[in-house]
Amino acid sequence: MNENKQNIREASLKDIADFLTRHGEKAFRAKQIWQWLWQRGVNNFNDMSNLSKGTRELLENAFYFDKLTPCQVQTASDGTIKTSWQLHDGAVIESVLIPGNQKFTVCVSSQAGCKLGCKFCATGTLGFKRDLTAGEIFEQVVAAKRTAQDQDCLLSNIVFMGMGEPLLNYHHVSRAIERLTADDGLGISPYRITVSTAGIPEKIKQLADGGVRFNLAVSLHSAKDFTRSALMPVNKTYSLKDIAESLRYFVEKTGTRPTFEYLLLKNINDGLDDAKALATYCRQFPIKINLIEYNEVEGSGFSHSPDKNRDEFIRFLESCNMIVHVRHSKGKDIDAACGQLAGKMGKSDVKA
Repeated sequence: MNENKQNIREASLKDIADFLTRHGEKAFRAKQIWQWLWQRGVNNFNDMSNLSKGTRELLENAFYFDKLTPCQVQTASDGTIKTSWQLHDGAVIESVLIPGNQKFTVCVSSQAGCKLGCKFCATGTLGFKRDLTAGEIFEQVVAAKRTAQDQDCLLSNIVFMGMGEPLLNYHHVSRAIERLTADDGLGISPYRITVSTAGIPEKIKQLADGGVRFNLAVSLHSAKDFTRSALMPVNKTYSLKDIAESLRYFVEKTGTRPTFEYLLLKNINDGLDDAKALATYCRQFPIKINLIEYNEVEGSGFSHSPDKNRDEFIRFLESCNMIVHVRHSKGKDIDAACGQLAGKMGKSDVKA
């Protein structure tokens, strides 16, 4: 039904102004529409209350919103909220709202499915459907912000750690972040945004050349090429050496310290020799390390690293003066934790 219409959030301010003048409307209305789109986050022309009915109908006939429809909302015992969203073409994605101290972090998806097929990740079993548009990414954040406000809390952070590989949807992710951080957008500080990638070297360099100010995280999971390739097929295309070279470039260009995400898997990458390999690899650039608890994914064959292994791993890294943080996952009981997003439906603990 949108075949002859344009996605309003793909239009520039000039595009909207030109459209209005072509149809006998005042160009200044474009700024009003822009505010509704990007500062107030509406997804319905009828909500643009300072526009005349005729102007709203004109817009309705020419444009559409790539809005998301919530098809399932689940709340975990720890307060984590996972929402499954149906896109206009029927694809399903998920976003997760994670509670903190009177604030929330939202984990957003950048693709429907994923091309990378990481062995420990539920999303990797889905295959790839398509990239999300900037508007679909933006909508996830707007919805999260409203939910946080309903609980008298702030939305403090945005992490691109949901479904998909953000740097393989570079254009739309960059556009979404620009709109999220712009003064005429949501005005969120870029330092409160983290983009997590499996490591696409040319895109990491492109980020550096663009002078990005948001945080970069790389899902490393092993500093041994053989092990990493077994876990993450993308390593066969982009090796640890390639990633290291791109990160040195990134640090030199931006002056910022990236983060390594490292998922501890029992008897796979949690031994002392793995810790030594990681420490050696990390000496090439300033880096922070997030150690992540593994969250069970049905049929993956992987299991949670014992506390003893984790503690020894941490002690060794800290003895090498590494900055290490353990990230304790939330939302496990609704499959909302890291690596568990798969667009599954039909859970019995749904709160619609």
